[in-house]
Amino acid sequence: MSEGADSERPGGPGRASPAGAAPREAVRRIFRDTFWAALVAVVVSAFLAPWRVTAGLALGGALALFNQHWLRSSVEAVFEGATSTQPPRMKVARYFLRYAVVAALVFFAYQSNLVSLVATLAGMCAVVAGLLAEGFRQFYFAIVRREET
Repeated sequence: MSEGADSERPGGPGRASPAGAAPREAVRRIFRDTFWAALVAVVVSAFLAPWRVTAGLALGGALALFNQHWLRSSVEAVFEGATSTQPPRMKVARYFLRYAVVAALVFFAYQSNLVSLVATLAGMCAVVAGLLAEGFRQFYFAIVRREET
């Protein structure tokens, strides 16, 4: 079988891990990479851009992390009681409430003239950098550890 980035475990290659550990590690890495992308953007912006742009990037990055965490916990809450006989209960309010919270925070920060709207939206795109980093990581390990056919 081919190995991916998720095969790197403290126990070494070929060791069994608990079910669901590999996807959780990928989610953890995406969250970490999103954090670092937002932090780098804010630090660079602090030296090169006006303070409203920096504040917008900081707010957008924080909202990206918040949204990512809340989405994961909402989806886990939806499926935690699901079995093969009982379908998952959709807690729609919790799932969509995060959109209202994010939109309200962005609206009030923009109306208060504290942030640049474009910079806030750009900061919220930090999750794309985290996803790209994980995609490149997976691609690298797929190429390096491919099996001879």
